[in-house]
Amino acid sequence: MDEISPALSSRFIVTSVSSDAHMWNLVFLQLLLEERGAEVSNLGACVPDDVILSECRRQRPDVLVVSTVNGHGHLDGIRLIEQIRKDPELADLRVVIGGKLGIRGAENARFSSELVTAGFDAAFEADAGMAEFESFLGRLDKGPSRELAMAGQEALA
Repeated sequence: MDEISPALSSRFIVTSVSSDAHMWNLVFLQLLLEERGAEVSNLGACVPDDVILSECRRQRPDVLVVSTVNGHGHLDGIRLIEQIRKDPELADLRVVIGGKLGIRGAENARFSSELVTAGFDAAFEADAGMAEFESFLGRLDKGPSRELAMAGQEALA
């Protein structure tokens, strides 16, 4: 994160998965996005799936950012994205997930591909750092795209 990404004019919702009680990462993401000019609604920790869906329908964000640190992100994330993709009002919503996706250390990278296959636009494993998320933010204005962001993979130019 040597450079600050270009200004964003997008609306974001940031949230954790229902089983995840962390808050600092959500505040960090909120500040990171607001610093770039985005409008951000932070739903907080341990947010039930139905509340996330309801808030996405009500607020109509450009992007839903799901953060997880408890190691169960791949399980809760797959359940959440399946509900989002089945909802006619939210089926096209751009949704990304990042953080500690599993409890298997270096093997957590495999969860990224599972989460993208399940319907996320991108999945960022914590060990990969913020470079891939920054790259994703830089491409937001280029339209919807399903991409795979995996730990250790260099950001695409």
